[in-house]
Amino acid sequence: MMQNKANIEESDVALWVSLSQTIGLGNAGIYQLLTKFGSPEAIYTAKSHQLREVVDEPIAQKILNGIQTDVIKPTLDWLKKDNTHIVTLADKAYPQALLEISNPPILLYALGDLQWLNHPSIAMVGSRSSTPQGEKNAEDFAESLCNSGLCVVSGMALGIDGAAHRGTFKSNGATIAVVGTGLDIVYPARHRDLAHKIAERGLIISEFALGTPSKAQNFPRRNRIISGLSLGCLVVEANVDSGSLITARLAIEQGREVFAIPGSIHSPVAKGCHQLIKQGAKLVENTADILEELKNMLPNISPLGLMGEVEVNGSEPNPVLAYMGFDPVDFETVLTVSGLTTEQLSAMLMVMELKGEITALNGGKYQRLI
Repeated sequence: MMQNKANIEESDVALWVSLSQTIGLGNAGIYQLLTKFGSPEAIYTAKSHQLREVVDEPIAQKILNGIQTDVIKPTLDWLKKDNTHIVTLADKAYPQALLEISNPPILLYALGDLQWLNHPSIAMVGSRSSTPQGEKNAEDFAESLCNSGLCVVSGMALGIDGAAHRGTFKSNGATIAVVGTGLDIVYPARHRDLAHKIAERGLIISEFALGTPSKAQNFPRRNRIISGLSLGCLVVEANVDSGSLITARLAIEQGREVFAIPGSIHSPVAKGCHQLIKQGAKLVENTADILEELKNMLPNISPLGLMGEVEVNGSEPNPVLAYMGFDPVDFETVLTVSGLTTEQLSAMLMVMELKGEITALNGGKYQRLI
């Protein structure tokens, strides 16, 4: 049943949702309407000739017909559930990072804790056909980056994406999953348990209406949000034709940093990373490489991220280990990203070596053992 425009009593959210679901309008058309009229309410109360100055007659007529309550009701019912949200361009909670990209989503459906939308974040993406070592790298990097104060953003796909999300569960941080379906659908289905954990520990978001199934054309749109939310994008493993390279390209277009983990020259899932490195992406061997590149973008985060004081003799693992990653790292790199003095770090490394947490290597490098 169509609701008469003159009798609309829907909330602002309903107006935004109705506008976003107007078939044939699209983001570009909505932006043109918002530019002219200023708000969804003004659009729905506009005259026919005013609307036709911006959109074609069929679209104008759909708007003049008013909100389709049978379409909007399922969404309003969904919003009554715990931890469900719709964040529009007009909301304070809308991620500021997305306002910097071209064609930001008009609204976001969200499940979880909205605080993570505006938290400093890094994207982690990679191949669905990942190797065991690739998944371990993704988990280890995600855990370490979270412990350094960053939120990890990925796409909840099989392979590297899933591993990145899982890695954050071992940290004191959180993760955001950006999906290409409606939030009432879990895709892939085998990630149902993972999705529940992400919603509990972080946030799942989508720009697609409830009921939207998985479609190939949805994922490039999803990818621009993954990269757009983030300060940088880390590609863990990727074939040369991987969708992860699309995310990396979008990150470059959005002015984000791009990082890539190298692999064997014989591995197909390393070739995409090697291609990115040849094109200027930063080769990373540990999280210190990433944090060094991003430190100037994080003026409000202390040198030790969000981890607080270093306690070598405490019951918690030494957080300096997070900066070392799991590959050999030199003293100067750890010194730069930790914010410690030379004397402090030297003393800490000596104690850590005696405790069996690290080992000293040739060339002045160290490697963690735990």
